[in-house]
Amino acid sequence: MDSVIKISYHKRLFLILLAFSWFITLCCIGFQYQREKEYKSELISVQLQSFNQHILEAYENGFALQEYIDSLDLPFEGLRISVISLSGEVEYDNTLSLELLDNHRYRPEIDEAINNNIGYHIRRQSTSDGREYFYFATRGEDVLVRTAIPYSSSLRELLKAEWDFLIFMIIISLVMSILAYFATQRLGKTIERLNRFAAKAEKGERFDDDESFPNDELGSISSHIVKLYAQWQQTIIDRDLAHENAMREEQEKIRIKRQLTNNINHELKTPVASIQVCLETLLSGIQLTEEKRQELIERCYSNNERLRHLLNDISLITRMEDGSQLIVKESININRIIDEIADELAVMPQEEQFTLHTQFNEQVMIEGNPSLIGSIFRNLTENAIAYSGGKNIYITLIENNSQYCSIRFEDDGAGVEEQKIPRLFERFYRIDKGRSRRLGGTGLGLSIVKHAVQFHGGSIVASNRKQGGLQFDFTLQKR
Repeated sequence: MDSVIKISYHKRLFLILLAFSWFITLCCIGFQYQREKEYKSELISVQLQSFNQHILEAYENGFALQEYIDSLDLPFEGLRISVISLSGEVEYDNTLSLELLDNHRYRPEIDEAINNNIGYHIRRQSTSDGREYFYFATRGEDVLVRTAIPYSSSLRELLKAEWDFLIFMIIISLVMSILAYFATQRLGKTIERLNRFAAKAEKGERFDDDESFPNDELGSISSHIVKLYAQWQQTIIDRDLAHENAMREEQEKIRIKRQLTNNINHELKTPVASIQVCLETLLSGIQLTEEKRQELIERCYSNNERLRHLLNDISLITRMEDGSQLIVKESININRIIDEIADELAVMPQEEQFTLHTQFNEQVMIEGNPSLIGSIFRNLTENAIAYSGGKNIYITLIENNSQYCSIRFEDDGAGVEEQKIPRLFERFYRIDKGRSRRLGGTGLGLSIVKHAVQFHGGSIVASNRKQGGLQFDFTLQKR
C-alpha cells in the first residue's frame, strides 16, 4: 500500500497564503496594465479627436482634402484618414481606392460615433487591407471623419504598461511571502500543540502542559483552552447539579398544578354541595314555609353566582397565561375607567359605601385590553371593600411619560400582617378564609390583578401604608 505524505499544518497554511498573495499580485498587475492601456488610449484619442475636428472643418469649408492633409504634420506615422457619410458610405480615404471599400455603417467605432459623437476601437482587423488598426471616429453635421493608426510595434510600445509598477508588485509579493513563512511557522507550532491537547482531551487524559505557548493572541487563547479543560470535570458536576435542579423545578411545577387542581376542586365542591342540598330539600316534598323556600332559592342563587365568578376568574387567568397573543389591544383612557369605578361606588348601599379620592392631573392613554385594565382597578376596589375595613380609596398618578405610567392604589383599612404580604397574589390565598367565602370571594382577585399588570408589561408591589391600610404600586407600559 502506498504511503500517504502528510503535509504539516504550517506548510499547508503557508502554501495557501502564498497562492493567495500571488493571485492578488497578478490581479493587481492585470488591473494596472489594463488601466494604463486605457489611459494611454485616451491620450491618443484626444490627439485624434483634435485632428479629426480640423479635417471636418476643412471638409465642410470645401477644401481639397488631399492637398490639405498633405500640408499637415500628421500626429502619427502611417495615419489612415477616411470621410464617411452617416449612412456608412466612404466618401474619401487617403490610402485605399473607394471602389475597394464597402459600407462602414456598422463598424463599431462608426456606430458609436453616430450615437455619441465620438467612437473608438483599440484593436480591430480591417476588412479592406487586412491590417490591424487603432480606430477613432468623430461625427460632424453630415459626415464622420475616421482616423486609423496601424497597430505597429511603435503603437504597441506606446500602449505598453510601465514596468516600474510590475517590478514593485513582485518585490512586495516576495517580501509578503517571506513574512508569511515565519508567521505561519509560529502559528503552526501553536496549532500542533493544541492538536496534541485535543487528542488527550478526547481520550479523557490529563494534560500536563510542559510547553509554553507564544506570547500573542493565539497563545493566550490556547492557554485559556487548557485552563478550561482543567475545569471540565467541575463543569460536568455543575451540569449534573443543574439537571437535578431543573428536575426539581419541573416537579415543583407539577406539584403547583396539582395543588391548583385540588384548590379548584375544593372551591367547586362547597357551592355545588350547598346547591345540591338546597335543591334536594326543595324537591323532597317536605312542607316548607314561604320564607324557608325563599331562603333556599336565594342560597342556590348565591352559590351559583360564586361558581360563575370562580369559573370566570379561572378562565381569565388561563387566557392571560396561555392565549395572551389572542387578546386584542386598543387605545384606553385610564381616567375614564377610574370615573366608572367612582360611579359604581356612588350607587352602593350606604353601609358599604366608599369614598374615592383621585389625583390624576392629566389624561393617561395606553395601548391595552379594556377588560383586563378594568379588572385591575375593579379587583383592587372589591378587595378593599370586602377586606380592608376602611371607608376611603385613594388612586394617585405617580409618573406618566411616553413609555409607561406608574399608579398607586391605597385604602385606609387595617392592612395586612407583614409576613402575609408576599402571598397576597397567590391563587386561592385568603387571609380570612371564612370571611372571604361569606362575602363570595374566589381567592383569585389579586392573582388576576398581577397577571393583568404583567400582561401590560408592568409589575406590581403590595405594602402596608404608614397611615394604615394596604398600598399597591404598579406600572403599565404605554405600548
